[in-house]
Amino acid sequence: MKKISILGSTGSIGVAALDIISRNPELFKVVALAAGTNINRLAAQVEKFRPKMVSVADASTARKLKDLVGRKTKIMAGAEGAMECAAHPDANLTLSAMVGAAGLPPTLAAVYAGKNVALANKETLVAAGGLVMREARKRKVKIIPVDSEHSAIFQCLRGEKMKTVRRLILTSSGGPFLRAAIADMEKVTPEQALKHPNWNMGPKITVDSATMMNKGLEVIEARWLFNLPPEKIDVVAHPQSVIHSMVEFHDSSVMAQMGLPDMRTPISFALGYPERTKLDLTSLDLATMGTLTFEKPDLARFPALALAYEAMRIGGSAPAALNAANEVAVEAFLNGRIGFLDIARLVEKTLNEHKPAPIKTLADALLTDQWARARAREFASNGASRQ
Repeated sequence: MKKISILGSTGSIGVAALDIISRNPELFKVVALAAGTNINRLAAQVEKFRPKMVSVADASTARKLKDLVGRKTKIMAGAEGAMECAAHPDANLTLSAMVGAAGLPPTLAAVYAGKNVALANKETLVAAGGLVMREARKRKVKIIPVDSEHSAIFQCLRGEKMKTVRRLILTSSGGPFLRAAIADMEKVTPEQALKHPNWNMGPKITVDSATMMNKGLEVIEARWLFNLPPEKIDVVAHPQSVIHSMVEFHDSSVMAQMGLPDMRTPISFALGYPERTKLDLTSLDLATMGTLTFEKPDLARFPALALAYEAMRIGGSAPAALNAANEVAVEAFLNGRIGFLDIARLVEKTLNEHKPAPIKTLADALLTDQWARARAREFASNGASRQ
């Protein structure tokens, strides 16, 4: 039986994971849960799964949770609490599903503690991929991807040798604005950006999908997960979201992983790895679906994707700065303080001012994150995101 700690248990990934766990009590047991401020949902999870430890955003939220669940479960708070949950001594798998760069310290704590990691928090590898993968190798920790694209590549590579890989092909739905006129995208509202055509995700990742920054972050994540340079990682828009990604080998054969757009599939694969966990989901019917289409992303329409490639080529702390600025920009857009296309403009301005440095420690990554957030907030507050 796998004993699991879940970081981000009240988010969409965490909720889906707990649903899978509840349907397979003979395979999985929850030992720790970390969340933010959604204490009503967390209290219900504690009641159902009886973890030994939970963590919330702060001490005030912890007191409120204690009133709801009593003292049977150890309640922690803040970044330290999340790190303790991640490295819980009884856990042998940590699902990292917190949103944004906040997931880096607890994910690294799990690695340092020798826990295998099911990684849904791409920002961890964007901000400090070299550090995380180096420490994972040192401790023989498995990093099992949860993002549907990276899970697809991971599955395609089972039994294959990396030296035979010519390139990775990440697919993207293109979001709601794949073919929108750039002039119309200037007027996009948060409500429009949050209407993803295929996937049901949290607000931050949904906006990232609309700008295609999400795909850019996934390219950086793939670079570290599979140890390949930028020129061997391509992106293709695939609006149906049926082929989740592909691998081309040096004999020109291409292997694809397919399925309906449902995050429970890659989550269950990561939880059960190396075994597959049975899921009662609808089967893919290609005859009914009929047509699958593909097209090259328009970088003029989606400059965020080009910025991510540029940050990856610069290397060092540049991806961490890119990610932090993007988190600030998305929040500002959702709060109505900047426009949709201002997201990429703000990120570009921040990246242009950043002086890249090596990421050798967690402190290096956090300092870059703090600097980029502060600079991006200045741009957002004074309206200087427009060029």
